[in-house]
Amino acid sequence: MSENVVSLHKNTETPDESASVTTLTVVPDAPAAPVVPLWVRSGRAVQRIVTDERTKSAGRAVVRHSLYTVNGGRIVARRTWDARTPARYERMQRAAEAAGNYEVAAEWEERGQRFREARHRRRMDLLHSPLDAAKGIGVGVGTGAAGLVALGVIMAINSHDVTDVITPIKAVIDFIATLIRIVQIVWPYAIVLGPLFALLALWAVGSKQQAAPQWALPANVRSGEGEPITPSIVVKALRDLGIPAMRNAIKEMGDAGASMLGPITIAGCGVEVDVTLPSGVSTNEVQQRRRKLAENLTRHEHEVFITIPTAARTVRLWVADSGALDEPIGPSPLVTDETMTADYTRGKAPWGQDLRGDAAMLSLYQRHLLITGLSNQGKTVALRSLALWLALDKSVQFLIGDLKGAGDWNMFMGLATTLIQGPTDEHVIQVTEMVEGAVDEMNRRLMSAPGTVFPPLIVLVDEAQVAFMCPAKDDEKRPYGGSRANSRYFMAVRKIHNQGRAVNVLMWQGTQDPTNENLPKLVREGAHTRASLALGTESQARMALGDKAVDGGAAPNLLRPGLDQGTLVLASSGIDIPAGQSSITVRTHYIDDDAAEAITDRAKALRDGVTTLTAIERGEDRDHLADIASVVGDATRVRTQDVLKRLAVLDEDSYGKWSFLDLKRVLDGTGAEPYKSDGVMVVGRDRLARALANRDDDGSASAAG
Repeated sequence: MSENVVSLHKNTETPDESASVTTLTVVPDAPAAPVVPLWVRSGRAVQRIVTDERTKSAGRAVVRHSLYTVNGGRIVARRTWDARTPARYERMQRAAEAAGNYEVAAEWEERGQRFREARHRRRMDLLHSPLDAAKGIGVGVGTGAAGLVALGVIMAINSHDVTDVITPIKAVIDFIATLIRIVQIVWPYAIVLGPLFALLALWAVGSKQQAAPQWALPANVRSGEGEPITPSIVVKALRDLGIPAMRNAIKEMGDAGASMLGPITIAGCGVEVDVTLPSGVSTNEVQQRRRKLAENLTRHEHEVFITIPTAARTVRLWVADSGALDEPIGPSPLVTDETMTADYTRGKAPWGQDLRGDAAMLSLYQRHLLITGLSNQGKTVALRSLALWLALDKSVQFLIGDLKGAGDWNMFMGLATTLIQGPTDEHVIQVTEMVEGAVDEMNRRLMSAPGTVFPPLIVLVDEAQVAFMCPAKDDEKRPYGGSRANSRYFMAVRKIHNQGRAVNVLMWQGTQDPTNENLPKLVREGAHTRASLALGTESQARMALGDKAVDGGAAPNLLRPGLDQGTLVLASSGIDIPAGQSSITVRTHYIDDDAAEAITDRAKALRDGVTTLTAIERGEDRDHLADIASVVGDATRVRTQDVLKRLAVLDEDSYGKWSFLDLKRVLDGTGAEPYKSDGVMVVGRDRLARALANRDDDGSASAAG
């Protein structure tokens, strides 16, 4: 075998530089992995074991079967108590009285009285039973012994053996001894097995009644997909809501807990039932536990709706079939019926379906409209579908401002009188002037002869929050946005809300994510029809729909963002709402851009042709305050009517249509407001001069800054 030889002699020869040199790189050992302490590893192992699904399933099984036995004992004890006492009759009597059915209550009272009388007779009989039992035992023993002796005599005669006389008695004694022996053998086992069989019986009772919390039940029972809604399920769901007064009242009522329920009726893709709550339970307590109630009914939260009807202490539950609300509702009649027309005065727009599956038809006649919700929930499509229907009435005129500018309203080009699209401050200014023009038209109509009929004018602003939040100001320092008395967009909307419906000038607005800043209180409360898609909080729901609707059960904040697109909660007198409710939930039809184009093409065919303005035409920019001062001239004061005439002569295009309101609007806040002199309204020269001087000083200060 060869061996490796290591030379210890140092080689002094100079190595050949041309020879190849091999460079060795020393790679340090990888650092040792940090040592994890034992207690950390143990903790992680315990955590993995505890959080493992198999551990959870085993834990649920242990809790479930333990509670089956415990609650089975409670059920058996309650049944035994009911069988031995008149508690059942008293419970039924109280339930009937609570339901107002006094005839049934009297019947149960009579049955309870008969039970007490029968029980009294049985107890009185027990007083005589020991003596009777003793007599019976004595007679029985004597009769039995005589019979055995007689049998023994017969056997003795037959066998000619006198000892057979006691043979039957001896056999009976042996039989009794055998029985005693059997008992002695079985008794130790019976002591052990007896309680086990008793516990098994109690477990069987509890298992049959599913007497365990929902979270501990098996997955197939807990999910309950497609499980029908029955009175017992509703009562159990209410009992387990965690309301002590409710739970105690249902326990008192026992099987009669179903007396709280009205008929369970099919309602669209679900069922509906009215629940009369026991005394001490408020409707608000049930509303606040919507999610828990839904889970008790084996439904998701969005599949259960709770409203408050007119009956006192009553809630109305609508429970959807599992998964039904995630199915589409089908196309709009506007798309499928090409012959459909609209009637602003008497017709109703086909907007969608309510939860019962009935068509949701909305009247738009003389009703201002507000639709709000979170972004990308279908607000524009819902608002546009109403405008598409109304466009099929050729008498309706549209002024449309889209402050998103994504082309969602392009199909109204050639249909709307004005169509402004864009998100900038300049677009807000254009939209504001459009709304102010509608105010001028409203004033013209208001001053017309009584009885004059005017065509509907719909002033529609989508993404109106952009206008309310606009920081731009005009030449007179008045802001376009905001909610103050000098805010131009806000004041124009308020004027239309105040008087527009009388002359068919209506304000429609769509806005998102409402707050007090981007949707002022006075504006949202000025709408007659208020609708909301999914929102984030209850406070936003109150802004969108009002306190009355939310207190009555409206909850757009419980809709699922992104999943319930197109589903909205509506409060309006223009739609049929079930009696006693203040709102209704509507699943709106989806009309895409191509279908919307086809509908507007039909609407355009009904008209002679409309030229759509895409911007508000302005005359030459003029200094209104300076023009007013120039027409007043050297006069100390001039009547407002004369000022308007002189302004019209100065520039017909700019001032020809001015009214006293326009003059007052320009002078308000300047210190040169019109005032009364000798009973007439006048404009003062000195006040105008001071207003001009103050404005110039402010401009100089601003420039210097």
